[in-house]
Amino acid sequence: MTPATRIYLIRHGQVAGHDQPRYNGQTDVGLTDIGLEQYHVLKERLAEKPLSACYTSDLSRCAIGAEIICGQFGIEPVRRPELRELNIGVWEGLTWKEITQRWPVEWQARLDDLVNYRVPRGENLLDVQARVMPVIAEVVERHKGQEILVVGHGGVNRIVLLNAIGAPLAGMFNIEQNYGCLNIIDYHADGRVTVKLLNG
Repeated sequence: MTPATRIYLIRHGQVAGHDQPRYNGQTDVGLTDIGLEQYHVLKERLAEKPLSACYTSDLSRCAIGAEIICGQFGIEPVRRPELRELNIGVWEGLTWKEITQRWPVEWQARLDDLVNYRVPRGENLLDVQARVMPVIAEVVERHKGQEILVVGHGGVNRIVLLNAIGAPLAGMFNIEQNYGCLNIIDYHADGRVTVKLLNG
């Protein structure tokens, strides 16, 4: 029986501007002191795990944390731009309040069709799924039976988790992903996938 490939999937730490709901998207926002501390807590939580590789979004809020955690394992994180957050187009960096005031029709259109609607110059959830899931499949194939760290974003992680449990993308916001949270997913050799921990 081949052991499962285990992915420790974490969300980046708290970022600047967290106190107002906003879409950062692929804007490279900085971590707060709390965000950095959350990575040090994760470092301790994962210290005894036999991690053999790490893949991270190339945005600094993820890559910095990957470096913090992986130093103790002698692992060099692999930066993958495909693991970036949803590109939210012309809404990047804006608060939800600003968006609803300036683009009320478009805001409602996205609420009405979360999966397919694209913000102008942005992506929809299908676009993100199409670039993220091949990387996850590649990681699982390359590291069979190993334990791997993946550092991602709220939206990206939700897509990976929905895929793992076989749920539709429309359930995106039925899953919470707090800053600095840990998820554990086992990918079995027979194709079964088990979520062992969610938003821990």
